[in-house]
Amino acid sequence: MNNLALLGDEALALGAVDAGISAAYGYPGTPSTEIMEYLQRIEQQKGKPLARWSANEKAAYEEALGTSVFGKRVLVTMKHVGLNVAADAFVNSSLLDIQGGLVLAIADDPGMHSSQNEQDSRFYSEFAHVPCFEPTSQQEAYDMMAQAFDLSEELHVPVMVRLVTRLSHSRAAIEVKPARTENPGKKAPDMKQWMLLPAMARKQWHQLLQKEKKMAAYGETTPWNPLTRGSRTGLITTGLGLNYYKENMAEMEEIPSHLHIGYYPFPENKIRELASNCDEILLLEEGDAFVEKRLRAILTQNITIKGKLSGDLPREGELNPDNVRGILGLAPRETLSVEKMELPGRPPQLCKGCPHTDTYLFIKEVVAERKESLVTSDIGCYALGALPPLMVPETIVCMGASITMAKGAAEAGMENVMAVIGDSTFLHSGLTGLVDCVSDNAPVTIIIVDNSTVGMTGGQETRLESHRFPPVVEGLGVLKEHIRLLNPLSKYHEENKKVLREELDFQGVSVIIAVRECIEWLRKQKKGAK
Repeated sequence: MNNLALLGDEALALGAVDAGISAAYGYPGTPSTEIMEYLQRIEQQKGKPLARWSANEKAAYEEALGTSVFGKRVLVTMKHVGLNVAADAFVNSSLLDIQGGLVLAIADDPGMHSSQNEQDSRFYSEFAHVPCFEPTSQQEAYDMMAQAFDLSEELHVPVMVRLVTRLSHSRAAIEVKPARTENPGKKAPDMKQWMLLPAMARKQWHQLLQKEKKMAAYGETTPWNPLTRGSRTGLITTGLGLNYYKENMAEMEEIPSHLHIGYYPFPENKIRELASNCDEILLLEEGDAFVEKRLRAILTQNITIKGKLSGDLPREGELNPDNVRGILGLAPRETLSVEKMELPGRPPQLCKGCPHTDTYLFIKEVVAERKESLVTSDIGCYALGALPPLMVPETIVCMGASITMAKGAAEAGMENVMAVIGDSTFLHSGLTGLVDCVSDNAPVTIIIVDNSTVGMTGGQETRLESHRFPPVVEGLGVLKEHIRLLNPLSKYHEENKKVLREELDFQGVSVIIAVRECIEWLRKQKKGAK
């Protein structure tokens, strides 16, 4: 089939396959999850490429580096906040002599539909001194992958491809092209280029700065950064900003001079050329004011710049065809006025029959018995227990923070401190916090809510089965008598409360593992078995 209707995530994944990848690694996180799930479906059908979830994003990126050092092409996938976890490996990898093309597919979430923040990954690509492609459509997401891998191998650097939620989760027809064969396996010719000891890293830093000149030159010639002449008004678009401009273009009296940026480092010469023929510059970019913040450093003339920093576009949330009309000189669209209806609030809740509900119910009752307590929690579907009607977790910050914050609170003198963390999140970022707790014998009770899956992102596999958690916890130094296994069912409610009371009274590290399968995961398993 030459044409397929695919999500943006799926188009990117297929583009990577047709670019000849041998492997892909990642950690699930909306809106990036469907990239790996699509690759896994291809692996099931064809036997390749290898497509694996990892314990966390840093592990995924480092596993990809191992593939690259052997000369094979590899994709890494994660959401924007996941790059914070992988940043150590990602930033350092720009100094390496990348052999097999290594592409990082990152999905940002403007509007925070399912995320803690709106961070813009383009800042990371600039910080690491690596190229970044930004597609505006599913077809571009597919097409850019081949060029991203080629550029990675040409310059021997990793390359980022940035998606955003609207592109990741919308579907369109794409034209598929002939697939490239995989690279043969071959170890890097000079392994010293893979050793970041200071004396060697200084040489590689010098080499990277020379490569950066080639990255910038590519930005001036690539068709992904087209410049067209128009009126004395200049327009710069990036990512989906181009689509929103096109949707309004028919109503504009004059067509502006227009530079679209689909590749970074952005083309400074083209920006200067645009500005030299314009009285003002408008910017439509999805995410932060990444380009806008740098225009003053590029342009020497006094020129009006309108965008997010000037207040002409909202700095929070997503762009859309309506909220960009003002900056394009268009009046708001007429809308139908309807009488407002007062609707009751419908906050998200845990699924009916969710095991976390029973866990939170016995925690809530024990908390009510204590004069002082703190329940820290974490990122996962169990975070919904912070909302009515349960309202048990009191802090939710980032992956793994529940355990380390609990330790800090307990060592500050707070009593009855509990950390609630999911099974996958514990493996992702909780192990190191538990090591600190054991090392200092902190008086904390850690409650691992083990539902046997990564529930919030659609039911991916947890990296270790439930029966392997107790020996892991014991291996880290928790006393065996204070590793307690519970079944969070209503019929064991009083028994579970008794266990929690006992562990809160213990002035040391205790771990309660509440094991019961996710109800939605069980439904999927039963459906798959038919």
